[in-house]
Amino acid sequence: MIKSSQVANILLQKEAVILEPKKWFTWASGIKSPIYTDNRQLLSYPKERREIIQGMADMILKKFPDVTVIGGTATAGIPHAAWIAELLNLPMIYVRGKAKDHGRKSQIEGVLHPTDKVVMIEDLISTGNSVIAACEAVREICPVVGVCAIFNYNLPKATDAFNKAQLEAVWLTDFYTLIETATEKKFISKENAQVVLKWHEETMRQEVKTN
Repeated sequence: MIKSSQVANILLQKEAVILEPKKWFTWASGIKSPIYTDNRQLLSYPKERREIIQGMADMILKKFPDVTVIGGTATAGIPHAAWIAELLNLPMIYVRGKAKDHGRKSQIEGVLHPTDKVVMIEDLISTGNSVIAACEAVREICPVVGVCAIFNYNLPKATDAFNKAQLEAVWLTDFYTLIETATEKKFISKENAQVVLKWHEETMRQEVKTN
């Protein structure tokens, strides 16, 4: 299986993760951050995306061997879910953020049966809210045995959310591995790495206070 540090290196090389200690980003959740992740960049790199997809497929077979359907979150999880489903020769579904207001008015696209066991694919985990919402929609039909992501920010809010939802989540690489790899491979200086690590510590502290 591909190593966590190898995945981190791919994300950094292909700018799927950008580190900007002096020019912070605003996430969709409103969080201000010196790190931004957009794993959709991987769509344009066949060799690297194959390595990522194989790694996710290997992890799913190891952690969730009874999976019968691969699910993707709309929209970022859809292409990765499709490639994984193809590699594992499994059916695929994807889950919209909300049900359509026309046609079948479906939130889940594809076929599910009550006996199915789904692994949901997410490109990254920050708060965990979007993929958990998708899992809850699927759970109205059949069990969700787990969540598999490319990257995890290692924030307590996500850990608490997955525990509360009684969902097991796994990922190829995480925040700490990425910063270690970025420093080692000279994507960022040690001084700037400390800025990013300090942001992470303060974000975790704030989350703990609000919970």
